[in-house]
Amino acid sequence: MSLRLLRASTALTLVLIALPATGQPLDTEGDIALEPISVAASKRKVATDTAAPVTTIDETEIKDRQAGTIAELIDSVPGVALVNGSTPTGSGISIRGYGATSTYGTDQKVQVIVDEAITGSEEIYRIGTQLFTDPALYSSVDVLRGTIGSFEYGSGIVGGVVRAETKNASDFTGGVPGFRLRETLEYSSNGDSFATSTILAWQPTDRAEFLANYTLRRQDAQVDGSGTTIGNSQFETPSWLLKGRVYLDAAKEHSLTLSYTDTSTAERDVPYDSFDTSDAIFGNVDRDIDSRTATLVYNFAPASNPLIDFDAILSYADQEIDQSYVPGSSSMAPPGGFPTVNADHRYETTRLAFKNTARFATGAVDHELRTGLEFIRKERESADSAPGGTDRRVAVYAIDEMRLGNWTVTPALRFETQEIEDGTGFGGPDTYDNDALMGGVSARYEFANGVGLFASAAYTESLPILDDLYGTARGMSDPVPQPELMSQSEKSHTFELGGSYDAASVFGAGDDLALKATAYATTLWDVTSYTVPGATGSYVDAVETHGLELEASYSMASGFYSDLNLALARGEENYPDGLGDADWRALPGDSARLTLGKRFGDVLDMSWEVVAFNDIKVEDDETPGFSVHNLRATYTPQKGVLAGTEMRFGIENAFDRDYQPRRSTRPAPGRNFKVSLARTF
Repeated sequence: MSLRLLRASTALTLVLIALPATGQPLDTEGDIALEPISVAASKRKVATDTAAPVTTIDETEIKDRQAGTIAELIDSVPGVALVNGSTPTGSGISIRGYGATSTYGTDQKVQVIVDEAITGSEEIYRIGTQLFTDPALYSSVDVLRGTIGSFEYGSGIVGGVVRAETKNASDFTGGVPGFRLRETLEYSSNGDSFATSTILAWQPTDRAEFLANYTLRRQDAQVDGSGTTIGNSQFETPSWLLKGRVYLDAAKEHSLTLSYTDTSTAERDVPYDSFDTSDAIFGNVDRDIDSRTATLVYNFAPASNPLIDFDAILSYADQEIDQSYVPGSSSMAPPGGFPTVNADHRYETTRLAFKNTARFATGAVDHELRTGLEFIRKERESADSAPGGTDRRVAVYAIDEMRLGNWTVTPALRFETQEIEDGTGFGGPDTYDNDALMGGVSARYEFANGVGLFASAAYTESLPILDDLYGTARGMSDPVPQPELMSQSEKSHTFELGGSYDAASVFGAGDDLALKATAYATTLWDVTSYTVPGATGSYVDAVETHGLELEASYSMASGFYSDLNLALARGEENYPDGLGDADWRALPGDSARLTLGKRFGDVLDMSWEVVAFNDIKVEDDETPGFSVHNLRATYTPQKGVLAGTEMRFGIENAFDRDYQPRRSTRPAPGRNFKVSLARTF
């Protein structure tokens, strides 16, 4: 059924593209000629002007989706799959088959960055907190897939990068001195979820702006499509955002920006295994989580000198996880619980970075040269099955975007050194030193008719992590140093090939069509992330993945629009010593997502979205395909007493489908009615 729907969805989009525009001709007099094009734009812009496979979810889409978690926002990006997603704890992100697993919340192949702060923890057994934050704090989220384009964000990035930017006061004041108050109320029927978000934005002058945001989100246990309660699906997360920017001179060439975010939760008598719906082995815990980020950025961008656009960045990310065993919650655990269950965790990442963008020309070649120097310090407290210590890194990088006529060629290099200091005191080597040189190149040619062709090649290395200091198969009660893992980096290369098309007035006056297709092939070798010490059958020597991602959008001057994305992925994992190979365990399944909508000026936006996943069988594990329908409407009156009020309505899983996505460990929520009310005063 899902495969037929996938094909039908694709065909429906092609039919829609072929239809002529039915609206009235554009009024070409004065300055209003471009306005209908802006109103008729699709939900999501396709990045056809770059070889990098990047997708941006802007603030309008963040609002319209009424997502309860960051995960529920980014799962709409092709190539992205979630381990769960409807809760901030016990969920994680996978991109192109790399990232979170059902055992660990991350495998270090996906980087999450909030306002220049590197967030997320290393591997924690059965606890996923990589996306522990609230979507109400952010104005945009960028998802970069693959390795090319990642070298200014980190090393070892095979899956991709998630970059979240918090809101600014000027987003609400319009850059004009004054004070604004914005209040948003949300309600979701499945789980009786409620959220309130209050924003205070103040611009005392045109050279200073300050914002404060408090969001409280509460969700009770949800039910799946069969009406069965989904265990471990309740949460309550208060979140804070404080942000300010000050220009230090009248010309606004010097500025300081400070941002601070804080999201926390207090969970009581919940399964230790946050991925599961119950925990018969480990039992339940009382768990407190607090995730904080702080960033200070100094920018100097003199208007008279295009060689200087300089940033000095100091960022800090801190995540604390405190938990204690609930006595009697497991018949298999000792009276005080397993040591793993009673373990507390803390991860602190401090980053000092200097970067500059220089724009210049050498003959007929225009350059945008981005260079950077980074000092990164990761500190991790020792806990059972989580060795502690300090990971210090120094990195330099250079990315030069060169344009010559219709050609854009972008070479990139990153060199990173590392010193890991053992903080456990168990008697292993005190320090380990590693370094790696990484890089890639992309090339794109744009024809005059809007067609673009591109290709890229990239190589990266994932340096050892603190979690690999000691073998965890036998637990921290019997730690075994692993010097071979601490001196071996994981290596990968990715090749991409694709094309794009972007043009206006293709089938009718005022329409806009954008398409982008990317084929990729990735090989990961010298693997340490998926190794279980002492278990030969679980030792992975290499992983090979390949796939195709398609993004498309089409809009008409009459207000009709459509968006389509498609992701196909295949892969296998190879074992050493002639043990053969198998399907890659993290394959997400083939998926398609189609949105059809209609805008009625600035007042009403209505859309229908269908999400389809194909059947997938990985070795003996078979996941049935499914299709889910979501309906959304945004009503923003322009006149009368309700002018300036934003009302949003949504129905997710409209037909109450009972299903479980391939990577998830819990059933997906059933039908969910959503409503939100927002106004800026």
